[in-house]
Amino acid sequence: MEEKNVTIFTEFILIGYSGRPKTRIGLIIFLTIVYFVTVVGNGLIVLVTTVDSRLHTPMYFFLSNLSFLDIGYSTTSIPQAITNLLVDRSTMPFAMCYVQMSSGLCFGVTECFLLAIMAYDRYIAISSPLHYMVIMSNKLCIQLVAITWTCGVFFGVVPIYAVPAEFCGNNVIDYVTCELKAVMKLVCSDTSLSQLLMFLTGSLTLLGPFAFILFSYLRILVAILRIHSSGGRLKAFSTCGSHLTVVTIFYGTAIFSYLQPQTKNTRDLDKIISLFYGVMTPMFNPLIYTLRNQEVIGALTRIMRIKRKSEQ
Repeated sequence: MEEKNVTIFTEFILIGYSGRPKTRIGLIIFLTIVYFVTVVGNGLIVLVTTVDSRLHTPMYFFLSNLSFLDIGYSTTSIPQAITNLLVDRSTMPFAMCYVQMSSGLCFGVTECFLLAIMAYDRYIAISSPLHYMVIMSNKLCIQLVAITWTCGVFFGVVPIYAVPAEFCGNNVIDYVTCELKAVMKLVCSDTSLSQLLMFLTGSLTLLGPFAFILFSYLRILVAILRIHSSGGRLKAFSTCGSHLTVVTIFYGTAIFSYLQPQTKNTRDLDKIISLFYGVMTPMFNPLIYTLRNQEVIGALTRIMRIKRKSEQ
């Protein structure tokens, strides 16, 4: 049998915006601002939901976990993206690339399931308000969050390492980070099994929770329509508005990106969509929740007052 000489690479070359220095400078400034807003905004939500005893409820417990996930999700990609944009052709070892992909997927998949649990929490709060605290006990809330993290590891990390991949040809990635779809295109070994596994896990982690969220909100809508007072209906709608907005942005971009047919013509569009859901969504979440939530704003105001009094 004839043996083929192949070059085994040990690192990737990232050329997301190679040869476009003005674009890179603009992206560096943009990503720095976005990352700062993301960390500060989500960090404040974690702070107020931890410090203020009035927010020690299941809804804000899940919200603080969502904010923690958004900080982790952004940290896996944005600092590395900024570092890669500083040079025209950045390199990244295979191990670091895989750590970035797996950790990002872990946070992303965990958020998918957490958003579904938050929808279930809103359904219980509206349909059974008198039994809400009994049903959504502290023990159950902790168990549900633990399940989301377990699903994140199992569906986000395991599939990447379950099927070994060999890279023996092109090692150039046209992204500023290790994007899973771009990396998989460089594999020279048989990827049929890994692609099938990725499609199945992607469909399960995206479409499964999304379908559950739709079902929950249909039940919520039915429960809201049964409320006789217009003020009660308006309050019920407002408590779900922030979560529904976040779900629409997150799942809309993620489903469009990962479940659309892949062609060479979609490369530039993929980079824009990947940047949007991987960078912008974690920044939007705290803005959406704080601007629409008077309890969070009130908690922030109380903390600022206490801080001012302590400084006087």
